[in-house]
This record gives sequence, structure tokens and C-alpha cells, in this order.
Amino acid sequence: MEFVQNFPFMTIILSLFSGPLSSVLDGKKAKRLNLAVISLIGMMSAAVLGYVLKTGEPYVYLMGHFPAPWGNEIRVGYLEAFMALFFCVIMLLCMIGGAKERENQIEETKQNLYYVMVNLLLSSLLALVYTNDLFTAYVFVEINTISACGLIMIRQNGRTIEAATRYMIMSLLGSGLLLLGICFLYDLTGQLLMSNIQEAVRTLYETGTYHIPLLVSLGLMSVGLAIKSALYPFHAWLPDAYGYSTLSSAAILSSLVSKGYIILLIKIFYRVIGFDIVRDSKVIHVLFVFGIAGMIMGSLSAIREDNIRRMIAFSSVAQIGYIYMGFGLGTPAGVLASIYHVVSHAATKSLLFTAASGLTDASGGSVRYADLTGAGYRNKLAGVAFTAGSLSMVGFPMFSGFISKLLFAQAAVGHTYKMLPTLIALAISTILNAVYFMKTVIRIYTPMSVPEDSGKACRIGILDQPQKSLALVCFIILNLLLGLSSEPLIQLLQNGLEMFH
Repeated sequence: MEFVQNFPFMTIILSLFSGPLSSVLDGKKAKRLNLAVISLIGMMSAAVLGYVLKTGEPYVYLMGHFPAPWGNEIRVGYLEAFMALFFCVIMLLCMIGGAKERENQIEETKQNLYYVMVNLLLSSLLALVYTNDLFTAYVFVEINTISACGLIMIRQNGRTIEAATRYMIMSLLGSGLLLLGICFLYDLTGQLLMSNIQEAVRTLYETGTYHIPLLVSLGLMSVGLAIKSALYPFHAWLPDAYGYSTLSSAAILSSLVSKGYIILLIKIFYRVIGFDIVRDSKVIHVLFVFGIAGMIMGSLSAIREDNIRRMIAFSSVAQIGYIYMGFGLGTPAGVLASIYHVVSHAATKSLLFTAASGLTDASGGSVRYADLTGAGYRNKLAGVAFTAGSLSMVGFPMFSGFISKLLFAQAAVGHTYKMLPTLIALAISTILNAVYFMKTVIRIYTPMSVPEDSGKACRIGILDQPQKSLALVCFIILNLLLGLSSEPLIQLLQNGLEMFH
């Protein structure tokens, strides 16, 4: 075994143990440790991606070298290595972009606790990406839930405590359903390693044994993860959680937390149950219907909002709908489109939250549309960044969102029953996206009718907020790269999906 093959396990352990270590440091030292850990894990993930690209094959890492069914496994292929690297990049930029807000909005004595939660969250995301054991995945789902809840409520301004309570109630409901599904599956198969479960499930399916319990198990796990990733109508916790937490928390929650659950669901579909069995079970039809409902209803809710951060949050409900609609198509092309949209949405939504923060900084801290008038002139980089993110969400060519919508449309073409609903939903959702995002862009570029110095409005230059400016520039470049150089990434994701079997 080459040394680089140990890196996936080492990254999980490194981020896991850096959490408790941060708790005994002061805020500044914990911040430096956090940035160093994320950067180191990003470099190690890049090395793992380079290794699997060079070998062209996935590999399995045995914990303690104990074989199944006694040991635990990590499985690494193209998709896992890329997602680990991508999650690190997004988290690093979110932490850099929101540094100033964290210092102002979190009590000095609690700042180190924030980094404890971030490190544990990164560990859970890496574990969900890499693990080949279903119960281990559940354990890290719970770590993910607790960490995300801590990120929401650490600001402690009343609304965040209410938002964290809602999040915890809905998330624990999803976790309970997921655990029930795993228990049923373990009872049926006697296995917890994903590849071993699939062999047992295949035997049960071919012999027609325990068909109903198997369907119930799949349904419980799918619904549980759908609730945790805020699929409509299970999204009630999301607007407040994203709208009132700190900038870094909102960006990380919208970009990464729900994506970890979606990656786990893809693993369950492909590696635990088998995608052909999932397609025959009709569960995907339910996900398809709720996905389309989310695309429309999330956008309608965003149109009615007068708060820019809550508007972006409701937009996430619509984008999660896109992902589940892609799953619901029941084809490899649909799943590929959903995976690409996971990447696109993570890059774009963190850009939008960071840019919106820059616009509100130039508007006296107000998030109301009326106070954001002319904010694009007062903070020019934030205005450009928000416009770029908006164009991506609408599906404008050159940006990552255009590629996502193109892939969804291509996946739907030729589908016997779902082509027409998918194309209609894409068209309606795109129009609605344009309504609320372009409305905001027009607002921030509408000149103020009163002198700027008459209120709290102020001008902010690029050098006034260097960390946020750096994050915004990097997010814009990342979005353009995903939009203009998408073919290599699509090929990588497609090859990675094929390795999932």
C-alpha cells in the first residue's frame, strides 16, 4: 500500500481531533489552527485525487486491516476524492470570507467553540464522502447535525436559538427515520458494509424474499435524508437557519451540510441497494414529484421575501428540488446532472451569501430591500459578485448554473413519462429565478434618491474588507471555471459514478 492511500483516513482523524484541541485554545489560535487544518486536508485530498486519477481504479482502505464483516472500510474513487477536495475549498473560502463577521457577532469567549464545530463538521463531511460502512455513516450524520446546530445558535440573538431548535427537531426526525431504515436493512441482510449489503439485497430481490420490508427500508432512508437536506415540504427550518446565523455559518450550511446527506443518499442508491432495484421500487417517483414541487414552491417563497438573506435561503429550497428531480428521472444522466448541481450550487450559494453580506455592510447592516437601494455602487465588488451569482442561479451561459440546467434538460429528453414535466418545471423555475434574482440586482443598481450620507449607507472599497474581497474573487473565478470548463469535470463525475457500483 502506498502512503498516499492512508490520507482519506488521516484527514478524517485530523479534523476530528482538531475539534477538541480548538476548545483549549483562545479564539485567534483556534482560528489559525482551523485554517491550517482545512488547507492541509485540502492538499491531502488533492494528492488522493491525483493518485486515483493516475491508477484509474478505486481502492478500499481497511481499518486496522480487519476484513469484512468485522472491520470498517473506506472506499476511494474519483467522485469521493473530488468531493473531499471541493468541500475543503468551499469551506476554506467561507471561513476566510466571514472572518470579520465572526469576530463582531460571536462573543470572544465562545469563538474557539465555533472552530470546534467547524472542525467536527468537516470531519463528518469527509466521513460521509469516504465511508463504506452504513452505520458509521449514521454516526457521522449525527456529528454533522450537532455541529451544524452549534454553528446556527452560537450567535445567540434570539432568532438563531429559535432557528437552531427548529433545525434540531426536523433533523432528529430525519435521523430517526434514517436509523430505522438502517435497522430494517441490517435485520434483513445481517451486514453493515455497503458492498456486502448490496450482495444480500440482490439475492433477496432476485428470490422475491422480503420485498415489502426492503421497500420500507429504502423509503425510510430516502425520506430521512430528504428531510435533513431540506427537500420541500420539509424545509421549514431552513430560512431562519440561513437567514439569521453568521455569514460563515450560512455559507457553510447552504453549500456543504445538505450536500453531505445527498452524497450519502447517492451511495445508498448505488452501493447499498443497487440503482436498478431503486428504479424498480418506484421510490424515485415520489422524489421526482417532491423535487418538482420544491423547484416551484421554493422560488415562489423567495419572490415574496423582503429580506435578501431569507430570499437566498428560499432559493436553496428550489435548488435542492432540482437535485431530487434529477434523482427522480431514474437514469444515470439524471443522477450525473444532480451531482453536477451539487457542485454548482455549493460554489454559487456561498458566493451569494458572501456578496449579500458585503451589500448589507454598505447599507448600515440592513438586509431589507428598501435599504439595499444603490448598494452595488457603494460596494462595487459585492455588487459584481452578487450579479455573477444571480446569473448563475438563473442559468446564464458562462456560469455553472447554465451547465446544470442544460444537463437536467438533456437527461429528461427521451424519457417516456417525465420529459414534459421536467422541461416545463425547468422553464417555470428559470423564469421565477429570474424574477427574484434580477429584482434584487436591479434594486442594488438603482441610484439612491437621497444623499448617501443621510443615513447609515457607506462606501466600501476592495481593500476595506480584504478577506471578504479575496473570497468573492475566488468564488467568481470558481463559478466561471465550472461554467466555461465543465467538460473535464463532467467526465470525471461520470467516471466516478460508474465506479460507485
